[in-house]
Amino acid sequence: MRHMEAADADCAVSRALAVVGDTWALLLIRDVAGGTHRFDALQHGLGISRKVLTQRLGALVAGDVLEKRLYHPHPPRYEYHLTEAGRGLLPVLVALQGWGGRYVLGDGSLSATSAAGSAETRRVLALTGRRLPPLELPDARGGRTDPVAADRAWTVLHCFPGAHRPGGPDHPPGWDGIPGAGDSAAESRAYRDRTAAFTARGAAVHGVSTRRPDQLAAFAGYARIPFPLLSDVGLDLAAALRLPTFRAGGVEHLKRLTLVLDATRTVRGVRYPVTDPAGAADDALVLLDGLAAGSGDRDA
Repeated sequence: MRHMEAADADCAVSRALAVVGDTWALLLIRDVAGGTHRFDALQHGLGISRKVLTQRLGALVAGDVLEKRLYHPHPPRYEYHLTEAGRGLLPVLVALQGWGGRYVLGDGSLSATSAAGSAETRRVLALTGRRLPPLELPDARGGRTDPVAADRAWTVLHCFPGAHRPGGPDHPPGWDGIPGAGDSAAESRAYRDRTAAFTARGAAVHGVSTRRPDQLAAFAGYARIPFPLLSDVGLDLAAALRLPTFRAGGVEHLKRLTLVLDATRTVRGVRYPVTDPAGAADDALVLLDGLAAGSGDRDA
């Protein structure tokens, strides 16, 4: 027993599980990453008792996964935010979600898309009404960009799995055999060719992939993409909205989907699964027109 305890003391997996190896702990990290920061909101969202929540939050703060930020001095009230160590767990959460979607809720097959009636599809479609917390992503131009355009009524997030030149050196082996993975170039070019139509509707288009910024820059040059391409290489966006991913070439990739957000950062429209990449831009325009018409009805 003493030998096993000594071995565990030097095992990073064992030590990490001592901090976050609890169901409530992982769910709390998930919800904080999604923008829920206050005690009552966390309790309501998880249906956890106040005693257990207090214990789990205290343990995550002690483990340097969460930090407390005072937002009300008298009586003192705190928000809980991820530390740098906590943000380092986002890829773990996204990988766990992908594993669960593939092997627990799915049939074990590798796919970059999902069936229309699947649990994953229902979860993604339920993003309507969800607010994206403030964040910035690295862009293909070497800076950082908010996924939501500050100067437009609408932002279309065109999320795609890969950014590769056909046959290029970073094209993962077997990529074209993964259902739903191919044809990102055709999809992005369709958005490119309809830039004026999106602008006329007061919408900005942002492409998002988990590829590195330099890879996105090469792809933008190859495909002549005029709108910003953002890198979710740290999986901040994927974790914030629990976007579906799949693993290929040792990297987590976003599954192909379209999100429309308004100026308040609220998701107002979702297209998932995207079964026709070349037609995704036209589908997004139809979605925008429907949202604009609904907004006009509410204002009337």
